[in-house]
Amino acid sequence: MFIFIFASIVFFGTYILIASEKVHKTTAAMVGASMMFLVVLPGPNSEGAGENKLSPGQLVSQMAESIVFTKTPVLKEHLETAEKHERLDVFARYVNFDVVFTLAGMMLLVNILSGTGIFQYVAIKCAKLAKGSPMTTMIMLVIATAVLSAFLDNVTTVLLIAPVTLLVASELGVKPLPFLMAETMASNIGGTATLIGDPPNLIIGSVAGLDFAAFMINLAPFIVIILAIYCLCLKLYYSKRLHVTVERRARIMELNEKAAITDYSNMKRGGIVMIITIIGFLLHGAVGLQPCVISMAGASLALAVCKIDVDKALERIEWNTLFFFIGLFVLVSGAEQAGLMAKFGALLNFTQDWNILVTVLVVMWVSGVAAAIMNNVSFTAAMVTVMAAFLKSSPAFAAPEAQELMWWGLALAVCLGGNGTIVGAAANLITAGISEKAGHKITFKEFFRYGFPVTLFSLVAASIYITLRYFWLCR
Repeated sequence: MFIFIFASIVFFGTYILIASEKVHKTTAAMVGASMMFLVVLPGPNSEGAGENKLSPGQLVSQMAESIVFTKTPVLKEHLETAEKHERLDVFARYVNFDVVFTLAGMMLLVNILSGTGIFQYVAIKCAKLAKGSPMTTMIMLVIATAVLSAFLDNVTTVLLIAPVTLLVASELGVKPLPFLMAETMASNIGGTATLIGDPPNLIIGSVAGLDFAAFMINLAPFIVIILAIYCLCLKLYYSKRLHVTVERRARIMELNEKAAITDYSNMKRGGIVMIITIIGFLLHGAVGLQPCVISMAGASLALAVCKIDVDKALERIEWNTLFFFIGLFVLVSGAEQAGLMAKFGALLNFTQDWNILVTVLVVMWVSGVAAAIMNNVSFTAAMVTVMAAFLKSSPAFAAPEAQELMWWGLALAVCLGGNGTIVGAAANLITAGISEKAGHKITFKEFFRYGFPVTLFSLVAASIYITLRYFWLCR
């Protein structure tokens, strides 16, 4: 009972600290993880707490003793090797390194490409193709942001696009806030389309066993429709609110997008590696490779073929984000070890007699709201464990198709729900930080005024999509 209470206090306390932003989210997650390691989670030579009293190594030994043929030399040797590996690897099992290394590899690859100026080129080119029209410029930047977010990661995308947007808005003589907000929403929408576009998708895909192609087939077409409607809404809302003089338009046309490219050689080499990596993601499920292998292989190839300072490239990786994920995974593992996640899963048992569609929709709306309040990455890290336990124990979700319906609903809810508040997604906080440094502060209330309608519409549309999928499955 002590372990359960302790783990609950650490778990909820850490999440409250993360949501309050009184302490840096990475610091909060690492402190919480350390507490779990010190008290709750078992080491290689110690007994744990909660439901699993034995460490993984001890469990292997116990299984070995129960096998009749343990006297066979070959089998005994294999069991001893397995036990050794289990003991050495016990702490690593508390962290989903598939997610961590996938993110690290993509961050490194994007850092190499960003140093060439290709992303700044795209932003300036969009503004020039729009011929200085503020409305057309906004739409093109929104589409570019959404597409980039699908294949990079929404945090990286806004880091690259936002500074150029401030320049474009300044040249046009318009307020940058509508542009930045529109791009931030687009990054979260576009990131929903693929496995690597938004961190919650990586977590869900890893736990549910859904690959890159599955996300592209099942979510990307729907996201394209959502993005098209979103752009139409932007045009209807801003068409009469954004005005630019002829002189201002001329300034945009004078910008030289080619000057943004600072390294043509690395741009070509890095671009080819990026294409190969994306193809690898599309095929990784068919060839049996984990996303992290594809990501790290792509990053390694880029380091090998591009002429760059390796030390500087590695320094620019967002280590605080990676350690935040590591801390969250350990925190959730500790809560699971203590039985807290099982308690959460039991709360969903009252839906056992419900229709599958009703259950999925309820989970979606609760998850969408919770993701907006808690931050979608933090919420997803905990929710996937609860959901996996619930789906395993629920007779209604015994069919693989029903389980996938739930996973797709959850992915849509947490990614799109991230647009709800300024703390809902990491991209929101990044945009707010860049905007504030430029003298344009985005308050919680102001972000909510933009984000709430977008989130509400997105969740309604996602609910309709899931409903149509459900009835299609029932045919």
